Amino acid sequence: MARLGFGAFIAPHHPIGENPMLQFRRDIALAKHLDDLGYDEFWCGEHHSSGWEMIASPEMFLAAAAEHTKRIKLATGVISLPYHNPFNVAQRMVQLDWMSGGRAIFGSGPGALPSDAYALGIDPMTQRDRQDEAIDIIRRLFRGERVTQKGAWYDLHDAGLQLLPLQEEMPFAVASQISPSGMTLAGKYGIGIISLGSMSSEGLTALPTQWGFAETAAKKHGTTVDRKNWRVLLNWHIAETREKAREEAKHGLMRWHNEYIHGTLQRPGSVAYTSPDQAVEEMGGPGSAAVIGTPDDLVKMIKGVVDKSGGFGTCVGFVHDWANPENTFRSWDMVARYVIPEINGYVTKLRESEKYLQVNRGVFERAGQAIMAKIMENADAAEALKVTSNPRVAAAAAQIPKGLGKQAAE
Repeated sequence: MARLGFGAFIAPHHPIGENPMLQFRRDIALAKHLDDLGYDEFWCGEHHSSGWEMIASPEMFLAAAAEHTKRIKLATGVISLPYHNPFNVAQRMVQLDWMSGGRAIFGSGPGALPSDAYALGIDPMTQRDRQDEAIDIIRRLFRGERVTQKGAWYDLHDAGLQLLPLQEEMPFAVASQISPSGMTLAGKYGIGIISLGSMSSEGLTALPTQWGFAETAAKKHGTTVDRKNWRVLLNWHIAETREKAREEAKHGLMRWHNEYIHGTLQRPGSVAYTSPDQAVEEMGGPGSAAVIGTPDDLVKMIKGVVDKSGGFGTCVGFVHDWANPENTFRSWDMVARYVIPEINGYVTKLRESEKYLQVNRGVFERAGQAIMAKIMENADAAEALKVTSNPRVAAAAAQIPKGLGKQAAE
């Protein structure tokens, strides 16, 4: 299996009632933690009206995170393009790219919350077309073109960027749910995708079909799409045992589902859980779309999703507050320590080396005896070994059969 990139996606989903300033700081601390652990990408969303998701400007947040990180890529997940003049979006992304040292990824979407569109007076039926239109303009601006174009929500007159991105090609990605629109848009422009619908069982099942939409659109528009630029979003909380992971996550999981998914979003088909144990069983039990368990459980799930989907480039974990901050940070630590090395084969050769030594121990012991016997031929060396403070060396010297030194010399 080709090596996967690993990242994190923070909407964020923070329960209402905590100090927002401390939540912002903890989110930045998480970005630094993930950077230190070697994760590849950190995604941050844009929302304006849910209460739980309190980051309104992903570019502003990621610019702050850039000052606390060194190598992790910083991605807007996503900028809702119908809410903004495309020229201003291009300007902000260029600034983020320079401020982060060329680590920006431009992720866009049509806008996820109907309440956001309502507050801005935007007809939901126009949002996907506006995203398409804005991507085309921003790509042209990034190439250094001057754009004169009037749209329903912008009016550009010979508009050109005075500073181009630091990266020669800033990565683009579009958000995709279960509908084909996001994948089709990615295929049209030959850009990356982040699949958000994969956090449900239905979304995971639909992944192979979803990629087909991207390939079909790419063929139609004369572009190409690469699975390496496909990111799949998954849900997990990891601990040393399944029992511990479930105990850590179950109360926060129930609150998240009942208050946000069922209460605020009123997602179709959702039913409030009556107990934390029911929540963790249905959300993290066998056959569910989330892993609440051990590193081995997550390894198994990721390998299964890779097989089902046909392969993708980056596994992105969804950041939530199911567990307390300390256990959440530890969960991400355990994924970096145990899951990523197992998925990407970092420890395979170490295990092979250990096994090789165990299987061939007799050969190496005989070789060691021969070396020691050769040393014992020297009277001074032999005397030194007899009085050595290292008990293992002294024992090895004492076990050499008489005459072995002569045989070795011959």
